[in-house]
Amino acid sequence: MIFFADEGLDAPMVELLRNEGYTVIYAAEEMKGATDVEILEKAVLITKDKDFGELVIRYKMHSLWF
Repeated sequence: MIFFADEGLDAPMVELLRNEGYTVIYAAEEMKGATDVEILEKAVLITKDKDFGELVIRYKMHSLWF
């Protein structure tokens, strides 16, 4: 499984997932400054940023919230 983590996720969480064998594409490394829509279009998003809520509800996009 490949995860896409937004810039708001702490780097230690990304490292934890990577150390557990998951492939994580980290927006802070790969897409710095991307819009929320651009990020949500990429993959399952792991985020703590509640601003994504409107996009998830309005456009039926998917994410995991912590």
